[in-house]
Amino acid sequence: MVRERKIIPIEPDDEDDGKNASKGGGTDEGQENSSIHVPGSGIMAPGENDTVLRPKRIADMVGQQEVMDVIQIAMDAAKKRKEPLGHILLDGPPGLGKTTFATCIPREMGVKVDMTSGPVLKAPKEMIPYLTNLEHGSVLFIDEIHRLPKPVEEFLYTAMEDYRIDIILGEGVNARTLNLQLQPFTLIGATTRAGMLSAPLRDRFLIRQHLGYYSVDELIEILSRNATKLNVSLNSDAAIEIAKRARGTPRIANNRFLWVRDYAMSKADGRVSLDIAKRALDMMGIDEIGLDRQDRRYLETLIRVFNGGPAGVEAIAHTMSVSADTLEDEVEPFLLRSEYVIRTQRGRCATAKAYEMLKLLA
Repeated sequence: MVRERKIIPIEPDDEDDGKNASKGGGTDEGQENSSIHVPGSGIMAPGENDTVLRPKRIADMVGQQEVMDVIQIAMDAAKKRKEPLGHILLDGPPGLGKTTFATCIPREMGVKVDMTSGPVLKAPKEMIPYLTNLEHGSVLFIDEIHRLPKPVEEFLYTAMEDYRIDIILGEGVNARTLNLQLQPFTLIGATTRAGMLSAPLRDRFLIRQHLGYYSVDELIEILSRNATKLNVSLNSDAAIEIAKRARGTPRIANNRFLWVRDYAMSKADGRVSLDIAKRALDMMGIDEIGLDRQDRRYLETLIRVFNGGPAGVEAIAHTMSVSADTLEDEVEPFLLRSEYVIRTQRGRCATAKAYEMLKLLA
C-alpha cells in the first residue's frame, strides 16, 4: 500500500534571485517546480532560522570550493546530456553542509527532491513508496545513509544501477516476483561515517566527496551574510570573535551567532559589538578557542584524576557522571582534532598542549 505523499514547495529567495543569476548561480528555469518532501509520521518544515540562513544555490555557498567545482561540472554535463545526475555520496562531520548541498543541487537541476534518513527505513518495503513515486531526474536524499539496515542496502543495488526493483508477492510455493521499472533518478547520500557503508553500496556512487572544516575567514563571511539576512548589526570584530570560537563548523557558528544576537537584544540595543559577543559567549562557557564547559571538565578530569592518562573512556565517563557515548561523539572529536588529547591502545592521554591551555604543569 503506497502512502499518500505531501509536497512542501521550496520557496525561492526573492531578494537574491536577480543577484544570484548575475553571479552565475544558475538560471531559474524549472526552479518553480522544485520541491522538498519530508516524509514520516507528519510534515516537519525546516525551522525559521534554518530556512533563512541556509543557502538557496551552490553559488551562494561559502567554502568547500573543491566539492562545489566537482558537483558543478557534473551538473553541467548532466544538463547537456539531458540525463539525471550521477549518484552522489557526501561524507564529513556534522554541520558542514551536506544537507545544504542536497537541497541546492535539485534547485540547480530544476527537479524535485524527496528526503528521508537511514534510521527511518527499517525494511526494504519502506523504500518502495520513495522509489516508485520518483519522477524522471528527481533526487532522493538519504541522510545518515550508513545507518541503513543491510537488507535495505541490498534492495538499493538494482534501484541505483538498473533503475528497477523486485517485489516478492505472497509466500511459499505461491510466491511470485514483480519487477518494477523505476524512473531514472539521482540518489544523494550523506553520512558522518563513510567507512560503515558496505563496499557494494559505496561503489555505486559516481561522485564521492568529503567535506572538510572551514577556515576562520570563511566562517566570518558566512556570519556576515547571515547577519544581513537577519537584519542584525554585526561588528567585524565580533564576527571574528564568533568565528574563532566556532570550531570550524558553520552550524556551530550560526548557533553561537544566534545566541549572541539574542543576548544583544536582551542586554543591549541589539547591535552585536566585540564586547557583547565576548560577554554572551563567556556566559555560555565558550572560551576563546571554542571549548565549552564539558570539554574543559573532560580535560581537567583526565589531568587531575588520571594524571594525564592513559585512561579508558568508560573510567572518565563514570568519573564525570556522563555516558561514554556522549564523550566519544560530542566531546572527544574536537579535542582530538585540536591535539589536546590522543587516543592510544591503553586509553586517552592529555598532551602538553592541554596542560599549557589549562595553565597546568606537565
